[in-house]
Formats: sequence, structure tokens, C-alpha cells
Amino acid sequence: MTIDTLAYTKALEAAGVDRHAAEAQAEAPAKYVLPELVTKDDLDIGLERLEHRLTFRFFGMLLGVV
Repeated sequence: MTIDTLAYTKALEAAGVDRHAAEAQAEAPAKYVLPELVTKDDLDIGLERLEHRLTFRFFGMLLGVV
């Protein structure tokens, strides 16, 4: 995901926000929020790992019962 910081800044300026404040508000999410967002690929990898762990636990408990 990307943010068009120029368009975002122009929209804020058109709404009456000072240019420096508009630039700061446009750049902040790109620097500090977007890198922390989880992507679909991250979730898929996490689900695969969870699936493997649960499979191993299930067979471990099954062997313990037998």
C-alpha cells in the first residue's frame, strides 16, 4: 500500500491546512504507520505456521493417548 503524499498534501491545503502542517500529516503515515501494517502474505505465513503447530500437537496428543 502506498500513499500519494503530494495529492494528500494538496487536498489538505485546499481544505485550509498550512502547507508545512499538510506535508507533515501526509508524510507521517508513510513513515510510521505503513511499515507496521500486516499484509495478506504475513497473515498467510502466520496461518501456515499455526496449522503446522496444531498438526504436530494433535499427533503428539494422539500418540500420548495410544
